[in-house]
Amino acid sequence: MSEPATILVVEDDRPLQDALVTTLATAGFNVLAASDGGEALKILNDAAVDLVVSDVQMQPVDGRELLRRLKQKPAPPPVLLMTAYGTIDQAVAAMREGAVDYLVKPFEADELERRVARYARSASAASREAAQPAAEASRGTVLPTPRPIAEDPRSRALLELASRVAQSEVTVLLTGESGTGKEVYAKFIHAGSKRASGPFVAVNCAAIPEQMLEALLFGHEKGAFTGAQARSTGKFVQANGGTILLDEITEMDLSLQAKLLRVLQEREVEPLGASKPVALDVRVLATSNRDLEQTVRAGTFREDLYYRLSVFPLQIPPLRERPGDVVALAQRFVQARAGTSPRALTAAALARLQSYAWPGNVRELENVMQRALLLSEGEAAIEPRHLAIDEHARAVAPVSGVATAPSGLANELWGEETRRIVIALESSRGARKRAAEQLGISDRTLRYKLSKMRAAGIQVPGDRA
Repeated sequence: MSEPATILVVEDDRPLQDALVTTLATAGFNVLAASDGGEALKILNDAAVDLVVSDVQMQPVDGRELLRRLKQKPAPPPVLLMTAYGTIDQAVAAMREGAVDYLVKPFEADELERRVARYARSASAASREAAQPAAEASRGTVLPTPRPIAEDPRSRALLELASRVAQSEVTVLLTGESGTGKEVYAKFIHAGSKRASGPFVAVNCAAIPEQMLEALLFGHEKGAFTGAQARSTGKFVQANGGTILLDEITEMDLSLQAKLLRVLQEREVEPLGASKPVALDVRVLATSNRDLEQTVRAGTFREDLYYRLSVFPLQIPPLRERPGDVVALAQRFVQARAGTSPRALTAAALARLQSYAWPGNVRELENVMQRALLLSEGEAAIEPRHLAIDEHARAVAPVSGVATAPSGLANELWGEETRRIVIALESSRGARKRAAEQLGISDRTLRYKLSKMRAAGIQVPGDRA
């Protein structure tokens, strides 16, 4: 029979320290205790520890400083942090520095036991598991599919962080402009997690009518509402044992946000028309192409739900801020679609790709490469002439009304986005749905952008004078 794992609890609040020690000892662990990071380091010099459970805020040596000093030691034990809501940002920063996970106070005793049981293993095994994703990323080894392209230094750092957070159970909020690859990162996190063998269920909150989204997410009984001719389990139940991705979460109606918050808090869902709730074992990931803090201030997104989702935020940079990825992405798209007719990209074509700002991000690059393959059919290589890139989009091309936009909006991104929306509306003769499809965004997102344009005094094609 193997020896029980040894846990070092580092907590300066003595009553809480006693409660933590008692809880873990009752669960069958060997438990040591320290009142701050300095005392913990002294204990670690003399005792073999499988896991450190540490508070973040302590004096004189806090949890982050303890983590930094441990990293200087050979084969340090993994560190699980405990933090209050007010110091979540410190815990997130600590995970970037090497912590394996964190618990938000107050937490239940059984949750502490589950986390400790997960990470309390021999130091060498824990080190190998934590180091493997980062080492593979640095070597360029293929990680669990789908692996995001990460040739740019900023992307490499992001991929390493995503690899680390994948090992935990925390809720992740992925933000970034449309087309940056948020869903690719979500799938990567699921594939690198302990839930990889479970289902990955993605729900586009912007693409589903509001009246249908609740039934789709939570399920319903037969006859629960008009048209409910059969029972449906719902996406949350379908994702049990795996991961659910709530894509474009900011497009969700406020009333439904309140119901989602309860599901996340209670870890159970009650289908429409059901008499009792269904227990959930689901990891939640969410994405948004909007500034959630701004939507909270505007009153269109619940603050409590924001904090529940934003336990570990990951910002995906736009393609123009990671130019090192452009060539690798272009080559991947060519290889994926060329089939039995492989084609190379000439140096001149690569230079042209790298000189473009890519306002539509990765999605626009994929479309350009797809068209390039068609235009270069029968030729040995893709030349600049095969790249259907709008020359005017390299610099901001003013459109009617943009000059009157407020100074805070008079920047390159605003000008380019507005220009493309105007072109799409003009080409679709004001048909909003066709314009949204052409732009690759949802109807709701287009409505939101049009309201911003009108507020800036821009004439929107199709509006009545």
